[in-house]
Amino acid sequence: MADDCPKCDAGLPPWLATFADLMSLLMCFFVLLLSFAEVDAIRFKRIAESMKDAFGVQREIPVNEIVMGTSVIKQEFRPATVTEPSPIDEIRQQTTDAEKRNLKVSDAMVDAVVEKIRQEVEQEAEALKESLKQEIAEGLVSVETEDLKIIIRIQEKGSFSSGSATLDPGFLNVMERISQAVARAPGKVVVAGYTDNIPISTRRFRSNWELSSARAVTVVHALLRNPDIDQNRVLVEGHADSSPLVPNDTPGNRAKNRRVELIIERGDDLDRGEMLPLDGDGGQEGER
Repeated sequence: MADDCPKCDAGLPPWLATFADLMSLLMCFFVLLLSFAEVDAIRFKRIAESMKDAFGVQREIPVNEIVMGTSVIKQEFRPATVTEPSPIDEIRQQTTDAEKRNLKVSDAMVDAVVEKIRQEVEQEAEALKESLKQEIAEGLVSVETEDLKIIIRIQEKGSFSSGSATLDPGFLNVMERISQAVARAPGKVVVAGYTDNIPISTRRFRSNWELSSARAVTVVHALLRNPDIDQNRVLVEGHADSSPLVPNDTPGNRAKNRRVELIIERGDDLDRGEMLPLDGDGGQEGER
């Protein structure tokens, strides 16, 4: 029987031939089982992609259109059963006819107060001119009005020596009369110093800025000798030659530009809401 077996003739041991046949049969058996099995293609694809990403395999896929994401709001949106109006971030005001009439009355009252302040400014300026008649005639001081302001210009002549910020002793009586007028008139008081365009450089004043500021401070100290003047009303400014009254082309014009201006501003009466008492039946009285 061994002579009839071709494998035996090939010189193979009998047990090895039997093992090879067995392996062939097992392979056919498993192939047959695999052919009957069902493969989940989607799951297999996901596992394959996961393995590919894990081992660092990348692949570029050309895209003809921009990839559009899926909106979470679109997926989860559900229409509300009851809609409420959204609040509007603005305030609308409607003015009634009565309020319009009141506004017109208020505007008329403000105009009347402004006119009364203007009249008071003119009266105070005239009284100050009468008090400083001699100094005005000598060209030492000038008094002017501008809207709701009284402007008192103190010239260098008779008040300060050239290049000095010390007030001349003979001018102290003039400052006393000016301080009395300032104490009577309400409003803010601005004291501003000015010079001509000739530069100055001394041991005390490095420039015209320091000279103009020092002269303004000297005038303020002379004003505050009057205890009736509140220092919180006073403001000091130094302008040097930045705001000349006239061109600095002649000695006379330069002398006019060397000055200290004392400005009494009455516009703050309305800004602070301090209504002055009005004469007549239609007026309204308030605190002053």
